[in-house]
Amino acid sequence: MSKEPERGARAAGRAPRIALGVSGGIAAYKAAEVVRGLMKAGCEVHVVMTAHAREFITPLTLQTLSAHKVLSDPWDLSQGADIQHIALARDLDLLLVAPATADILAKLAHGIADDFLTTFYLAVTATVAMAPAMNLWMWEHPATRANVEVLKGRGVRVIDPGVGELACGEEGIGRMAEPEAIVEAALSLVKKKSRGRLRAAASS
Repeated sequence: MSKEPERGARAAGRAPRIALGVSGGIAAYKAAEVVRGLMKAGCEVHVVMTAHAREFITPLTLQTLSAHKVLSDPWDLSQGADIQHIALARDLDLLLVAPATADILAKLAHGIADDFLTTFYLAVTATVAMAPAMNLWMWEHPATRANVEVLKGRGVRVIDPGVGELACGEEGIGRMAEPEAIVEAALSLVKKKSRGRLRAAASS
């Protein structure tokens, strides 16, 4: 007797598995609230940080909130023999990058894989969402606008930045969306995928 329906049912009933990518901008400190909101909603959260993100918020903070080791080194085999950016990509429901700096948007748009987060992105087949955060002039620069359009064209969901006071002291668009809005958008995306798993399990 085939065990495929049984495996499908187990997958359909598990907690949503989300990888939160944190890149190096001042809004990185808000990642703690994003993790807390996702955990409160019953999600399994794995945090991936760039080296620059670690300058704004400590890995220990996000590890404590998520109850999982924070990942930043693609060649760290301390948790097992699997290369972690490949292992984490398995059975993932959503890759959420918040904040997504101009630098990380450019790297992801052009397939540059020079750290854990950018390498991980190329291994992910799940839904991807990004919450940009940067100075208003960087957000409105033609290069950034082009990178955002490239990512949207590949199916990436962009959680638009808000308007208000920026870290540089200027007023305008570019501040990361509020953590509550990011969590709400993420949950909406994983619910859509969960409904798809349930339909697949029911028809198998």
